[in-house]
Amino acid sequence: MEYRRIGRTDLKISSLCLGTMTWGSQNTAEEGHAQMDMALDHGINFFDTAEMYAVPASPDTSFRTETIIGEWFARTGNRNKVILATKAAGPGDYVKHIRGGPRFDRHSLQGAVEGSLKRLQTDVIDLYQLHWPERTTNYFGRLGYKHRDGEDGIAISDTVAALKELVDAGKIRHWGLSNETPWGTMSFLREAEKIGLAPPASIQNPYSLLNRSFEVGLAEIAHREHVDLLAYSPLAFGMLTGKYRNNQWPKGARLTEVKQFSRYTNDQASAATEAYCQLAEERGLSPTQLALQFVTTRPFVASNIIGATSLSQLEENLKSVDLPWDRDLEKALEAIHTRFPYPAP
Repeated sequence: MEYRRIGRTDLKISSLCLGTMTWGSQNTAEEGHAQMDMALDHGINFFDTAEMYAVPASPDTSFRTETIIGEWFARTGNRNKVILATKAAGPGDYVKHIRGGPRFDRHSLQGAVEGSLKRLQTDVIDLYQLHWPERTTNYFGRLGYKHRDGEDGIAISDTVAALKELVDAGKIRHWGLSNETPWGTMSFLREAEKIGLAPPASIQNPYSLLNRSFEVGLAEIAHREHVDLLAYSPLAFGMLTGKYRNNQWPKGARLTEVKQFSRYTNDQASAATEAYCQLAEERGLSPTQLALQFVTTRPFVASNIIGATSLSQLEENLKSVDLPWDRDLEKALEAIHTRFPYPAP
């Protein structure tokens, strides 16, 4: 396992990160504990979660995943072996059960952090992220931006001031963004510099063979400003494993169970997936490992967030770091990307 410094911090995180968002819905607590055991044994030292998890968000599932992780820390004593990241939910009708409607103001963020610390059974969060923008903009399956007057929400300057209080209080070590745009990222950088807060260490956005939109504007920011990518959905909700090929819908699979997760299932995405899977077959490679190693080898990626609903899936994902990479493979992937440049948002 490779370890990479994240942002301008002193943290060195594993190139694969353990994603957790199915624990408490598709996975039991015991299964989540087993996944953490396996990940740690394979050299992963970085776990990512969120107060909203498990998904899809509901009053019955939110907060469960953090609780499962906290119980594992208490049982194993492994908190000091893990760099822990979690996220504060932003505004939205589907999360109104969280703190009466989460916002990124001082009062709401303080409540969010206190709740996460208690559930996670820890004194400090290593990386605290804003799960999605306060303002209305393009994220969660929207590539194009359309301005809407009067929907900017809490000022970024106020949010940054609230985060500085949490850092100064020792409740969070570092902070990051998620589902952000280039304008939003630069605005957070500017406001943090004004008040002497260390810049965001990371940005957690979707990135995969089916969605390379990060490369357009954010990759340069990641490089020049050291706001490294934590790539989520590297398998496009499982599409790139090939298990949905030929209109198959396996029982228990995420896209089978949760139909609203449709951003990766359009005709173009299906055609691109078929091309990538055929390339993997021609090279004698696992489509899953090919898709994961593509993401892990990008220079702007600090860590690739892998998720699984079974230990066998997790083991295959973990072994992706052993897949050899060469220039011919890179060229073959680029040829498919040229045919299907942005098949999914």
